[in-house]
Amino acid sequence: MESSGARFLAETKYSRGQLGGGGPAPPAPTMFKSYPDVPTISLDPPTTEGGEPLWDVIRRRRSVREYTDGPITMRQLSQMLWATQGITSHEHGFGLRAAPSAGARYPIETYLSAHRVEGLEPGLYHYNVREHILEQLETGTFSVRLRRAALNQHSVERAATVFVWSAIFARSASRYHDRAYRYVFLDAAHIAQNLALAAVGEGLGSCQIGAFFDDEVNGIFGLDGISESVIYMSTVGRPRRI
Repeated sequence: MESSGARFLAETKYSRGQLGGGGPAPPAPTMFKSYPDVPTISLDPPTTEGGEPLWDVIRRRRSVREYTDGPITMRQLSQMLWATQGITSHEHGFGLRAAPSAGARYPIETYLSAHRVEGLEPGLYHYNVREHILEQLETGTFSVRLRRAALNQHSVERAATVFVWSAIFARSASRYHDRAYRYVFLDAAHIAQNLALAAVGEGLGSCQIGAFFDDEVNGIFGLDGISESVIYMSTVGRPRRI
């Protein structure tokens, strides 16, 4: 019997004369998600010049799973958020972002489980890209619950914060039909690599995580798992030197 993965590749591939990819496209949702009725937290303006030399940062990037108890700063968090999805320029009235996206559809949303960030109450947050602010979804400590949902990977609990990326599939599918389901994962990978490099540039460590119980992580952040679903995660913290 053909596996679901093999069927996915077969049913979303392009061939000459057939680029549509199955059925009518869904209507395109708004390009910017926000939570208008929750408290908001301002973020420091990002630094857009200077910093660590790029080639040094690439050479030093490693997956880091052991973290100290030290917090990260709000400035560091702001810089990493901007490096992953921040708006870096405006062209023809359209905001272009730090990481590439197929067709500039930007289907990926960023959530945080903040554990130890100076000046930020522990809890769950959503990154409002357009305004470069955090939206506070819920306060409290979610490190243990998120660690259990991530197949008990202890780096999730030990991290200063965990970036959680979801996809709003219709943003891409409204243009690319079924092929969009390939593109959203590629988009998330671009974003995660930007975070990995930005973390090194800030003297921090990160580790990207693709193994988790999807429905449990969606439940933590209140996502339905259909129109919007978690697809990737990354831990961030101060690396423990061994």
